[in-house]
Amino acid sequence: MPNIVIVGAQWGDEGKGKVVDIFTEFADLVVRYQGGNNAGHTLVIGDDKTILHLVPSGIMHKSKTCVIGNGVVVDPEVLLMEIGRLRERGVLTGSGNLKLSTDANCIMPYHKKLDHLREARLGKSAIGTTGRGIGPAYEDKVGRRGIKTRDLLSENVLRAKLASVLEFVNFQLVNYYHDEPMDLERLLTEGLEWGRQLKPFLEDTPLLIHREMERGRHILFEGAQGAMLDIDHGTYPFVTSSNTVASAACHGSGVGPKDIDHVVGITKAYTTRVGAGPFPTELESDTGERLRQRGAEYGSTTGRPRRCGWLDVVVLKNATRINSLTEIAVTKLDVLTGFKTLKLCVGYEYKGKVFDDVVANGIDLDACKPVYEEIPGWEEDLRDVREFDELPANARKYLQRIEDLLGVPTSLVSIGPGRGETIILSNPFRE
Repeated sequence: MPNIVIVGAQWGDEGKGKVVDIFTEFADLVVRYQGGNNAGHTLVIGDDKTILHLVPSGIMHKSKTCVIGNGVVVDPEVLLMEIGRLRERGVLTGSGNLKLSTDANCIMPYHKKLDHLREARLGKSAIGTTGRGIGPAYEDKVGRRGIKTRDLLSENVLRAKLASVLEFVNFQLVNYYHDEPMDLERLLTEGLEWGRQLKPFLEDTPLLIHREMERGRHILFEGAQGAMLDIDHGTYPFVTSSNTVASAACHGSGVGPKDIDHVVGITKAYTTRVGAGPFPTELESDTGERLRQRGAEYGSTTGRPRRCGWLDVVVLKNATRINSLTEIAVTKLDVLTGFKTLKLCVGYEYKGKVFDDVVANGIDLDACKPVYEEIPGWEEDLRDVREFDELPANARKYLQRIEDLLGVPTSLVSIGPGRGETIILSNPFRE
């Protein structure tokens, strides 16, 4: 039975939540494998809008099992609030359809405090983090001083770990940032209460996933952020603190590469980015503002306005390569309705030369000028379209040109935020 990875092919915010929600209908398990609550997935089902930060987007399908894997950094307070809201809406009725890895690392209050203090100290050089503590939590994970979810179940274990890490954390807070130290007893009390509430959801999730695969069940692996924010392959240092590429689904959930059958890359029909960092096709003009307003381009986690620009095919080609994309899903095609002419960035001009590779010779992306290919736009409203052949001819040509440039087929086209405002060209779970 096929197992599918859904990954962002740009700088995040591509509409992965909606795509995951749609393909969850054909899956049995949905597994979130990296990131934290710095990512927000927005789902629009009927008149209801749901924003999820940690719980996988597939949770809106009550018969499916959703898993938060060991590669995710979990803010227990945020997760419990999210669980509470889902219970109020009747989406989550117990712990049966939500499982949390016992090996997931926790985002603790001192991680968030350090995150804010670091950004403030950097001033104009700030990276533009969400301030959710994701970076410091991953640092502690790699530094082998992290607090795992299972540690919240034992007072002795948690006290010992907190005592050790606070020696390091409080030294930074007091001596470097000239701030107040964190109190061990208060953190211990909070941590144990989080553990008490999360205990019903805790499980050895790699074992759970493998047992489900042995039964021939379909697994959908859900990523956060996008390929260009990957800590190793993105526009460093303006990246997130985890691996956002498709291969992270393996070590972030406990499966091997041979267990992945398809990789679906999600891209908007244009390009956006939140926070600082290079963005060659950014439009600091009325056109960029038009894209922002039509696309409601404001962060679902922070509310920050997204930077907007024409579709960057150079970025997508890079994402296709480093993720081994087998197909793409194009979202927000409807936002481009009404533009007389559309532009696709097919290369970067740098020091008199043109490159079609984002990592060519380590070129300075900030100094690059986009090389555009123009395509006629369309005026027709797309929101009622449900078949590919019903799309305007120029919209079809636009999608076909993207396919030709990337060398991978399109499996899905989104023409509105609602679940039903979607054209499915092929279903990787049915291949």
